[in-house]
This record gives sequence, C-alpha cells and structure tokens, in this order.
Amino acid sequence: MLQPYNPKNENIQVFVKDGLYHRNEAKVSVFDSSVQGGDAVWEGLRVYDGKIFHLDKHLDRLHASAKTLAFTDIPSKAFIKNAIKQTLKANGMTTDTHIRLTLTRGEKVTSGMDPRLNQKGSCLIVLAEFKPPVFDNAKGIKLVTSHVRRNSPMHLDSKIHHNNLLNNILAKIEANYCGADAAIMLDNLGFVSETNDCNIFMAKKGMLLTPHADACLTGITRETTISLAHKLNIPCVERNISIGEFYNADEVFITGTMGELTPVYEIDGRVVENKSGSAIRTNLYAAFRKLTETDGEPV
Repeated sequence: MLQPYNPKNENIQVFVKDGLYHRNEAKVSVFDSSVQGGDAVWEGLRVYDGKIFHLDKHLDRLHASAKTLAFTDIPSKAFIKNAIKQTLKANGMTTDTHIRLTLTRGEKVTSGMDPRLNQKGSCLIVLAEFKPPVFDNAKGIKLVTSHVRRNSPMHLDSKIHHNNLLNNILAKIEANYCGADAAIMLDNLGFVSETNDCNIFMAKKGMLLTPHADACLTGITRETTISLAHKLNIPCVERNISIGEFYNADEVFITGTMGELTPVYEIDGRVVENKSGSAIRTNLYAAFRKLTETDGEPV
C-alpha cells in the first residue's frame, strides 16, 4: 500500500518552532537533533468534523516521551495546542485531516551526540495534511511476518514514541518486497508484538485478544479499542500470542491513528477465514466512529 499524493496539500502551511511557513519553506537546521541523530519524539493525531480526537491523551504521551529522553525545554500543552490550531486554521482544515506532531531536542551549536550541545531550545513541528484514513477499511490489508524484531525494553523502551524508526522501516521494506501492505513484527521471544506501524488484535470464539504492550507502543487507538470492547461486553485479553494463533483467528485487525481499525484478510499466505461469522471488529469500528462524532477538542 502506497499512500497517494493529495494535490490539496500542495500549498499547506507548516508550523516550525515559532511560526507558519509554506511547505516549500518549512525547514529545520542541519544542526537540528532530529537530523543529527533522530533525536525527537512525535505523535499522530486526526481531526474529525471540527474536533481534534483525543488531543490531551496525545499531548500527555508526547510530554512523557520528551521527559524520558531528558528534554530540558518542553513546550506547554497550551503552546502546542495553540500551534496546532493556528496550523489548522491557516489551512482551512476541519475534517479528514492527519497531524504529524514532532518535538525535536532542537538545534546544536556544533555537530555531535551530546545533548548539552542543544542550547537553542526545542523545536516543535506541526505538519497537518488533508488525509483520510490511509488503509482500505472495507477490503482490508495483507500482512507478512518480518524477520526484524520489535525493540524490547532491554534495548530501547517502545513506550518512548521516538523518531528512531529504522527497525520499523526495515520491516516495512520487507513487506514492500513481498507485495504486502505491512509487516508483523515479533518480540525477542518470538511472540507477535505489532505491525511496523500499528497495534494488532485478533478475535477467536467470541473473545478479543491483543499482545502485551511490552515490546510495542501502547497506542491511543489500541487503548480506545480495549475500552470500547469493555463497554460492549466483549471479553478482551492481553497476553502472549503466537503467529500461528493469528493464522487461525476468526478475525484480525490493526489499529492506529493513520487507518483507524483496519481488517486483515491474509497473513503470510494464510487467508483469515471467519468461519464463525464473528462481527467483533465491525461492532468495535461502529462504536469507534460514533465516538469520533462526540469526542475531541474543537479546532
């Protein structure tokens, strides 16, 4: 799956550090920590019908990631919200909009790894694009299992939503070569963790299952899905799950801001056969879409 270019984004304005710039002029310094070492944190948000969905939850996670990485100059929620709303207003964006929110450690006085070289303050980037959900949520997607393992806490805590995404990108390259839409990544023990860009769920015999969030990001859409399952009285269990269990599931779907709740129809050449007629994902997706109508901060 290759995202198409949307001509509506040709002249968008992007917020960088302290103001708005045309996309062709929106730049960071070659001394910025994101360029020097991928030293930045980020969030993906979505706008529905004039509301920014789960804004505070995303900002809480951004702040937590920045604190974990010992950023010394973290902008306030109020500053970030104002920057987001400035950007949306400048672009006339009220729905079907995806926001890539990035906070870098900022510009260094000279090239190097040492964070003490970052002496000019952090840099906030608000990149908002006209972009509806990127996956086909009617047909679904095809997955393959990558040989690239997801980071475990013993190496790099996946709870940090950081810009060092090379292991995810390597997994996505494998998926591309295999003609698949995304790649399943296993943890260091061989259990399913998530895909290269989304959390993953399966349904079997009326029960919803998802991997422990030990080696994957605790996605906001993942948390929302689990919460909705409880409200709909759908049993939901977080545990270690083997790839073989996913092969034999009644339903498999992935969750994330970019695509919402996307069904999976094939994994490693095995067709996901819903012999039981399970409608767990359908019911959850209907509840999710209903939630987007009421939840969110006005733009």
